[in-house]
Amino acid sequence: MGSARIKRRLPLLLICLAIAVPAAAQTPANTSPLSEKENPEMIGKRNINKHQINFYSLEKEVAIGRQFSAEIDRSAKLIDDPVIAEYINRVGQNLVLHSDAKVPFTIKVIDSDEVNAFALPGGFFYVNKGLILTADNEAELAGPMAHEIAHVAARHGVEQASKGQLVNWGTLPLIFLGGWGGFAIRQGAAIAIPIGFFRFSRGAEEEADMFAAQYMWAAGYDPHALVTFFEKLQAKEKKKPGTMAKIFSTHPVVGDRIDKVNALIARFPERSEYMINTSEFTQVKNRLISMTNARVVSSRTGTSAERDQQRPTLKRRQPGSPDSSDPSASPAPGSAEGDAKSSGDRPTLRRKSGETKPPDND
Repeated sequence: MGSARIKRRLPLLLICLAIAVPAAAQTPANTSPLSEKENPEMIGKRNINKHQINFYSLEKEVAIGRQFSAEIDRSAKLIDDPVIAEYINRVGQNLVLHSDAKVPFTIKVIDSDEVNAFALPGGFFYVNKGLILTADNEAELAGPMAHEIAHVAARHGVEQASKGQLVNWGTLPLIFLGGWGGFAIRQGAAIAIPIGFFRFSRGAEEEADMFAAQYMWAAGYDPHALVTFFEKLQAKEKKKPGTMAKIFSTHPVVGDRIDKVNALIARFPERSEYMINTSEFTQVKNRLISMTNARVVSSRTGTSAERDQQRPTLKRRQPGSPDSSDPSASPAPGSAEGDAKSSGDRPTLRRKSGETKPPDND
């Protein structure tokens, strides 16, 4: 009796399973709610620095960054074109406005072809010309900029330096600025920086990725551009090793880091539209390309003054000079030129021999 009842119900159970399996297959792999640190809607309402090991106050952090920024400003070649500088500053400040940063940012452009961007502790931010030229649109430019802003917002530099003090309180590892950041700074500078200000752990890099995607989303950019830009760098590095700046190649955005960012973006709140590009980006990029091309042409041909100096100097024979090799020689006495000198430098006509002088009219 019991087995007969089970046989009658079995087709019904199979039908229910057939309906449930496709529904489960369509369920996203990760539908867990966003944590406070993952949620872009929590920007400005959370404290991402809590539970950090940090021995530096915000004031001290800004003072450190200002000191090293002054050294960079003296040693690096900055682009002061107002159109370029204002545009990069505007893009960066928009990202800062939609970030967890607690310090104001000073943003400048370095005239370097290396694809690079870096931010000192305290919000002193530098973007290389090469980074702007490599990006295909404003969203791709905003991606690495948001990543560096995230390092400052999360205070990774002073956090790493604080951990270094715990490891070896008496002898902090120090480095000179020379060679770091894609430009040379004189090695004789009596300024040393705790290496922890710039050498971030893999965990810190992944956290910067996470916050950067959120800051882009909050600022209205497509956060996928963060991934596409770093994938582009990786492709260039594989094609030509050494292309990618050291600051990116130390912790390349590959493999699980890319997967993690994509998985996080998939859980972000829906937006009806994202900003990809602007006419200002195209204008600035074209302006940089024109500046670069003009510099190349100038380096090949030199300035107009340099070209004049390179022209051959011709020594011309002076009229009536008895010695063509000596233009300063005086005319011989009794010559037409000598007579002209003695008669008030009047012009003298040299006539063919045998030609008679026309009669005077009077």
